[in-house]
This record gives sequence, structure tokens and C-alpha cells, in this order.
Amino acid sequence: MVPMSARTIALVTGANKGIGYEIAAGLGALGWSVGVGARDDQRRKAAVERLCAAGVDAFGVPLDVTDDSSVTAAARLIEDQAGCLDVLVNNAAIAGVMPQEPTRTDPATIRTVVETNVIGVIRVTNAMMPLLHRSASPRIVNMSSSVGSLTRQSGPDPEQTAGPVAVAYAPSKTFLNAVTLQYARELSGTKILINAGCPGYVATDLNGFRGVRTPEQGAAIAVKLATLPDDGPTGKFFDDAGVVPW
Repeated sequence: MVPMSARTIALVTGANKGIGYEIAAGLGALGWSVGVGARDDQRRKAAVERLCAAGVDAFGVPLDVTDDSSVTAAARLIEDQAGCLDVLVNNAAIAGVMPQEPTRTDPATIRTVVETNVIGVIRVTNAMMPLLHRSASPRIVNMSSSVGSLTRQSGPDPEQTAGPVAVAYAPSKTFLNAVTLQYARELSGTKILINAGCPGYVATDLNGFRGVRTPEQGAAIAVKLATLPDDGPTGKFFDDAGVVPW
């Protein structure tokens, strides 16, 4: 058997279902060992069992991105099992209570969405940073959305404007994009490459399964950014078609 520390180790948050699950499956298909980060014990266990049955070297990581102690414990688990982390995919996200017209949305809804979609990413990334620095080719992928693009949100034609009016969810992705840039600036000159990826309009429970793409299709951008060469881009925003405007 190959020691886990000799393999490429990835952690995917929110990996028990939807896009996160397919990201874990895609990375596992490369022969990587994949940590399935999820807060629900039963769903996490079921996802790990399903991935392992498909031939993926998967292991469960109890993880609530909004809880400091949970994130600290997750980092300790990965250190104990692998000693380092090669790829972190920050996928866990929530949409919040809809609809979200700015004039009618409770500020508590915005606070809750930002806590998961932005602060949760910062919390997990910082906890995993020492492990990522031990990797030869560390990568961080922040799963964003085209609704976070200010350029697309301000499109002159309705058909060019991304998504519905959503004062919590859409700005949370804009915030995440800005955070990604700040990490890229700080980590410039290190081995870590960090980028944001848009999966497209995927049918998941987050949007009531109204999307037109499959979770597997949505996962492709994360797999691509997780496997960038050492001279690859950092601090950018991509979808399957290429660079997404800020």
C-alpha cells in the first residue's frame, strides 16, 4: 500500500452532495485521496461509502465551516492522517432565504449567507494554510458564481445580466472574489495558486434544481483549477469558457 502522505491529498468542503460530491469524484478519479468535508454525519458517511464503492480513495472530514472548533478539528484530522494538504476546494455555500430584494430582505439573511460563503472560506483556508505550505504544488479553489461578477450584474440587457436580484447570495460571491484576490496578493511568490471558479447554472438544491447543467459538468472547472501547473495563473476568475470578468 502507498502511504497516504505519498499521495496527492485534497479536501472538498460541502462534498456530501451536488457539485461538491462531483468535485470529490473528479479528483478521486485522478488517483488522489479526497477528504469529504461535510457537517451532516449521515450524509458525509453515505457520500464516502458511495465514492469508495466507485473506486475513490475517500475519507470523511467532519466540517462545519461556520464553527471555529469544527474547522480546527478538521485541520488536525488531515494533519494526523496525511501530514499535509495539496488542494483545498472551498465549495460549501448557501443561498439564503429567497426572494432577496434589497428593500425587503432581513439583514440577518445577509449576515448568515456571508458567514458561510465568505467568512467560512477564510476560516477554513487559514486553518489549512500550514498544511498547504507543506505541499510541493498547493492549490486553492474557491467556488464562486457568475452572479458575483459586477460586470455581468450590470449588463445593459436583461439577457446579459447574471441571475435574479439577490442581495445576500450574489454579493457574497462578489465578496468571495475580492477575498480570493487578497489571498493571491499575500501569497504571491509562494507555491500556492488560488483562483475562483464558476460552475455555471447547475441543477442543485441550492436553486431548486432549476439549473441547466449537471453537477458533474459544474465540477469540471474545480478539477481544472485544482490541477494547474506550477506556472499556472493565480488570483483569477474562471468558468469553462475562460476568464470571467470581475
